[in-house]
Amino acid sequence: MDLKNVLIQPIITEKSTQQAGQENQYSFEVTKTASKNQIKQAVEKFYGVKVRGVNTVIVRGKTRQILKSRKRSKKVDWKKAIVRLAEGEKLAVFELPAQEEK
Repeated sequence: MDLKNVLIQPIITEKSTQQAGQENQYSFEVTKTASKNQIKQAVEKFYGVKVRGVNTVIVRGKTRQILKSRKRSKKVDWKKAIVRLAEGEKLAVFELPAQEEK
């Protein structure tokens, strides 16, 4: 698999931003067939940082019921990777903008 197709997008939520600041862990949506080694290589190549470890999880898609009908639809399952960086490394994507003082 080509490394440019491994990472789909960073996951920027309140929890992931907190993990980035406190634990130096960053979350990404990745292709379902990507291995931990491929994810590590892709992050190191595209962001220029040293990766210490990768954890992955398959996130199950939610089932929803359409209003006024009995039809159900299901969102697709996707894979999430939580990447731990080496000490002193940071990703600019997850940095909060500086807040102005009043």
